Amino acid sequence: MEDRSGPLRRLLAGPGGAAADLLAGLPGADLTTLQLEVARRRAARLRGPDVLRRYRADRFTGVAPLPFAVLRWVEDVLLDTLPAEFARVTLSPLAPLGTHSAVAGLSQHRVVSTARGTEVAADPTNGLALEAAVRRSGRTPVRLAAVQRVVRAQRIEGAGMFAHFGLLGMVSAGRDAGGLGFEKTHLVEHARYAVAALRALGAGEIEFRTTVLDPAFADLVHELKDIAAVRDYPERDGGRSYYEGLCFKICASFGAGLEDVGDGGFTPWTRTLLGNAKERLLTSGLGIDRLAGLIAP
Repeated sequence: MEDRSGPLRRLLAGPGGAAADLLAGLPGADLTTLQLEVARRRAARLRGPDVLRRYRADRFTGVAPLPFAVLRWVEDVLLDTLPAEFARVTLSPLAPLGTHSAVAGLSQHRVVSTARGTEVAADPTNGLALEAAVRRSGRTPVRLAAVQRVVRAQRIEGAGMFAHFGLLGMVSAGRDAGGLGFEKTHLVEHARYAVAALRALGAGEIEFRTTVLDPAFADLVHELKDIAAVRDYPERDGGRSYYEGLCFKICASFGAGLEDVGDGGFTPWTRTLLGNAKERLLTSGLGIDRLAGLIAP
């Protein structure tokens, strides 16, 4: 029998043990080479029926359960309603390793990491923040938007909750204008777009549920009241780790009561990426699959 005592036993320890420390300490190129070789050897043992069996069982790989025509129509409406000031970009399905954890503060276990120092996109606003940081210069704001199909590793139970789904993401990046001038201008712009897009999709009632994370941002809530109904949402838990100042849920009714269809708020992401305390970023998004499921259940 193979002797697994001493260093070998420590090497074969599970995640969080010596093996994980050893692998994490390898140079990037060496780790990639090792992971690719492991994947090659594991794939070499598979046959067609094995792949089909995994396809049928793996929640990450199946097709979306919603009608293609409805999903495409929702995408078209959301893109057609975008203000001309927002540059439409096509994001890669991959982002640099650490985009969602080191920059956005999410657990790495919530994203699908790859063997090549990248991770599968989990939210278009993260990729848009990276691109906005590349494009930022001077005082001219950068406005970007994208439709992206994303994957999230954590399992969320409930109707309309899938491992992969489409999102319309928007970011506005710029320099602090003083007196929350940047924040006010771009919050109103994002909110007006969300209302216009949801009206175009047939929403009968729209509500912003706002969570004030910094008392200095409390007056911004009044700006939203001229656009749609607003309800205070101080009990919100999700998003507090990466939003700052003010965040909001976007809810809409398509005949069966108000449902959560979008999210947004201010983040420090471009400030972190550029190392400039004056940088400001507002992100928001609408769930394409979520909306399609409400429109065509």
